[in-house]
Amino acid sequence: MDKSAIILAGGFSSRFGQDKGLLQLANKPLIKHVLDAINNIVDEKIVVASSRVQVENYAKVVGSNINIIIDVDDAQSPLVGALTGFKEAHGRCALLLSCDTPFVSRDVVSLLFEVCMNRNAVIPRWPNGYIEPLQAVYCTKPAYEAAKNALGEGKLNLQSMVDRLRGVRYVSTLVLQQIDPELRTFFNINAPLDLKKAETILKRSNSHSLSK
Repeated sequence: MDKSAIILAGGFSSRFGQDKGLLQLANKPLIKHVLDAINNIVDEKIVVASSRVQVENYAKVVGSNINIIIDVDDAQSPLVGALTGFKEAHGRCALLLSCDTPFVSRDVVSLLFEVCMNRNAVIPRWPNGYIEPLQAVYCTKPAYEAAKNALGEGKLNLQSMVDRLRGVRYVSTLVLQQIDPELRTFFNINAPLDLKKAETILKRSNSHSLSK
């Protein structure tokens, strides 16, 4: 198996009062938008939850072909979720995503996989140096070891994992902008206002498609 996708869905949003991945956008849960975006790009899809209740809730909406697993550690953080996913993934490379990014670009994801040859990770980077570790492709085994070592040292952020990886390739968002002009692929839902923005974006996109 060559390509896996790991979607982190363990976080509970106090702003929404529920799991963000189950929020409805255009009558479809956010996590379904993410999963649908990577159809036919990866060989397996893994959803990482933080509890048995979450597993049951997500199982009702994602379908039986999705592997839903529980965090290996009680400390809820993206790094724990990443470690859990890398441990389970069968693909040589694994795409790491968050459940709250409904506009993941198929073209961007495909490019990241394409340039991950002979690299331990391919990570988008903004001109100000900020990186997007939650929309990046990793060589599964080295990433698992890096995440395990970071957690072993008491770290809980994804940067700690990235810092322990050699052979990381950074792709400028200026390059990605050529295939995703508005860089919607990085748009995430953090607050109710973001959900309203996403609804507006979808309506605009749909009306544009109909007018063609």
